[in-house]
Amino acid sequence: MEYNHQSLEKKWQQFWAKHGTFKPVPSTEKPKYYVLDMFPYPSGAGLHVGHPLGYIASDIFSRFKRLKGFNVLHPMGYDSFGLPAEQYAIQTGQHPAVTTEVNINRYREQLDNIGFSYDWSREVRTSDASYYKWTQWIFMRLFDAWYNKESDRAEPLASLVQHFETHGSKGIQAASDDDTSTFTASEWSRFSEEEQQKELLKYRLAYLRESTVNWCAALGTVLANDEVINGVSERGGYPVEQKKMMQWSMRITAYADRLLRGLETIDWPEPLVEMQRNWIGKSVGASVKFPVPQIDNEIEVFTTRVDTIFGVSFIVLAPEHELVDALTTDGQRSAIESYKDRTSKKSELDRMADTKTVSGAFTGAFAKHPLTGEDVQIWIADYVLAGYGTGAVMAVPSGDQRDYLFAKHFELPIIPISDSQNIEEAADPNKDGRYINSDIVNGMTYQEAVPVLINRLVELKLGKAKVNFRMRDAIFGRQRYWGEPVPVYFKNGLPYLLKEEELPLLLPEVDKYLPTETGEPPLGRAENWKYQDQYEYELSTMPGWAGSSWYWFRYMDPHNERSFVSKEAVDYWKAVDLYIGGSEHATGHLLYARFWNKVLKDLGFHNEEEPFKKLINQGMVQGRSNFVYRVLDEEGKGTNSFVSYGLKDQYRTVPLHVDVNIVHNDVLDTERFKAFRPDFANAVFILENGKYVCGTEVEKMSKSKFNVVNPDDIISTYGADTLRLYEMFLGPLEQSKPWNTNGIEGVYKFLRKVWRLFHDTEGTFAVSDEEPTKAEYKALHKIIKKVEEDIERFSFNTSVSAFMICVNELTDLKCNKRAILQDLIIVLQPYAPHITEELWCLLGNEAGTLSYAAYPRFEAAYLVESEFAYPVSINGKMKFNLPLALDLDAKAVEEIVLAHADVQRFLEGKAVKKIIFVKGKIINVVV
Repeated sequence: MEYNHQSLEKKWQQFWAKHGTFKPVPSTEKPKYYVLDMFPYPSGAGLHVGHPLGYIASDIFSRFKRLKGFNVLHPMGYDSFGLPAEQYAIQTGQHPAVTTEVNINRYREQLDNIGFSYDWSREVRTSDASYYKWTQWIFMRLFDAWYNKESDRAEPLASLVQHFETHGSKGIQAASDDDTSTFTASEWSRFSEEEQQKELLKYRLAYLRESTVNWCAALGTVLANDEVINGVSERGGYPVEQKKMMQWSMRITAYADRLLRGLETIDWPEPLVEMQRNWIGKSVGASVKFPVPQIDNEIEVFTTRVDTIFGVSFIVLAPEHELVDALTTDGQRSAIESYKDRTSKKSELDRMADTKTVSGAFTGAFAKHPLTGEDVQIWIADYVLAGYGTGAVMAVPSGDQRDYLFAKHFELPIIPISDSQNIEEAADPNKDGRYINSDIVNGMTYQEAVPVLINRLVELKLGKAKVNFRMRDAIFGRQRYWGEPVPVYFKNGLPYLLKEEELPLLLPEVDKYLPTETGEPPLGRAENWKYQDQYEYELSTMPGWAGSSWYWFRYMDPHNERSFVSKEAVDYWKAVDLYIGGSEHATGHLLYARFWNKVLKDLGFHNEEEPFKKLINQGMVQGRSNFVYRVLDEEGKGTNSFVSYGLKDQYRTVPLHVDVNIVHNDVLDTERFKAFRPDFANAVFILENGKYVCGTEVEKMSKSKFNVVNPDDIISTYGADTLRLYEMFLGPLEQSKPWNTNGIEGVYKFLRKVWRLFHDTEGTFAVSDEEPTKAEYKALHKIIKKVEEDIERFSFNTSVSAFMICVNELTDLKCNKRAILQDLIIVLQPYAPHITEELWCLLGNEAGTLSYAAYPRFEAAYLVESEFAYPVSINGKMKFNLPLALDLDAKAVEEIVLAHADVQRFLEGKAVKKIIFVKGKIINVVV
């Protein structure tokens, strides 16, 4: 019987689906293990061979853990709300739900074909109303919670209201807006409902306020910073501008310290951890207020170098700063407005990245230096961001390079702050420079000056010590259709929650998926869509990260209609033990998921501070592009001739991408090329050695480069087991590597060699029950040990190589022993589940039980050598190998050697002078 991967793999995929093979057992006797993949957005393009890399790795680990006796939860679902489906809907008029369903079915087919051990009974889709009901419910918990700094946790808003009713605002330590009011309990009781709700909105974890956002008019929505590249939208390349809008936000900044501390408790890649640390950006410094008498107000700045305050020669505000309009004098208003308009067309990322361009505008106003009382000019510049810190900086040209360039460009004063001779030294608090220009800190070092200055500012009520964070509250709204409706209605302009029993708030039908003619989001097109027929619903939808910020909980208990997850389920599964996905989610999904996890823990819904214990970022599988070389004529125009790679230097040519699927081992199928490019149907090929050899280059896998390889094609030709093994064989999981189909044939041959171990030369299943030899046991136990160690450290590529060596050894030994082969296929099963299931069944085991067989126990004794094949030399020339027991002493070895017939034949009657014996090494007979 030949190895037929197509029929064999379909058989076992159907078996697993029919029997629910990969559902976790309901018993809690086994230890649990939760393996999670970052679930995909189901695009219309389907999967290419790069996408399954992480999925294959997690599947190998899941299958291995089952063999090791764990109760494994390994689910899959779809992050199915998203901009691409909506853009397609805008173009075609087709409802996003329809195209999303089509795309999901395509993904499911491809995932099934690869043979993943997912428990599909737990599938979730973020766009399913039964799922987003609970996303809305969690939003309601955030809306009805505040962060108590005293207890260092979120608490129900009712506890804050109770404090206000009893003590007023006195003693409240909360994460809140800056403009909270001071009031007594009696004053609170006299507040109208509207006044109370306005005040509470300043404390809620989910709140509404005016924010500066990335507005993309062409897409009709707000974009996150990571969705904007070089001032245009990542999708579509449309212009993006900075705009102030009323927008929902999440008070993630309340959790900044806990998010930082949590990074010390989890096993994540250090580069990813460092990205989160930098994004959170904790800074210890001081808040300083610069009075502005002309508007009877103050400009607050945050600085980590309060010691440089006597070097301040001007202040810079973000163009969006709330005081800019009030500060600007009539003579400067035109210049300020023009500069603000130019700035609005840049994204925040572009503004932060541009360190070379110097630009700004003078407001015409002056502030008072808090310690000297001197006038300080007030400017605006785009390198200061409204949402970072206070949106204002005190500029110290003698201690900061950017401030120095700004001052030089606009001919502003540069005031020395210490006896250091250059900016680098002045900006370094570890240098030994002494401060000058102030009686307060003259002659002091940095360590001496800082507490003195802060105390003085506190006395003047113009400053204090402060910890600041770079991270800002997360914008939580998109002016789009295809997203979760926010479960809020508005009364007197203020937001109120729906009742829990009214969830889910379903997406309404609309005539078009575009903003209304008056600029409202697409939901504004819905007819008769009002709460209780009178109150306006929120017209923005939730951002893409909403549904992915809690989905691992739903996998634990996906069909619960009473709760987002039951206490029993979350107490058992706790947190994700292994999470595999891309590093591009470092400061988006992973940060927001950790935030929501902590909120839900604080509110008593589970007990885990961190959601993902171990995380691995898989590398990218890059495309391997192929090129043909079109010959150019004397005028540089393309001809109908194409020259092979090795001959191209003899001609003037231009390279053209060619579909890698019509190239085999870099040799072009010329007839298929003509069909691929009908405009070259009459092409002429200049060959080398009778073949057209293509050029190659490693690039990103994309349709435009014709280097996308469809896993369906690989599976059809070689099988899913071959694809799985080959993806692991390409290189270490965490590293990026190019896809090269040229090497896949070797992996396919390996699987056929495994198959032949169980069959005789006639193709008949033939396995012996004889006792294996020592050599056979040794080959088996080497692979048992190697694979277990490799999988535990996620070194899957080295396991594949070890499998090949093992099978070659067993083939050379002509091994067909049941005791060896049965354990071998258990070890191979996580990598190649289809062929091993079939062989397990052929061995007479109960069908389908291999997934829960016991991983073979490694016996070190089988690797201890009891015998060595000594190379025997005569006068230093090696003649033959002589197997001898390793426990023989030198005298016994000499007797055996001298009595050996081959030794006597080589001696030819000559007397032996001596025998050199090195135990476990050599035997040399000297004559």
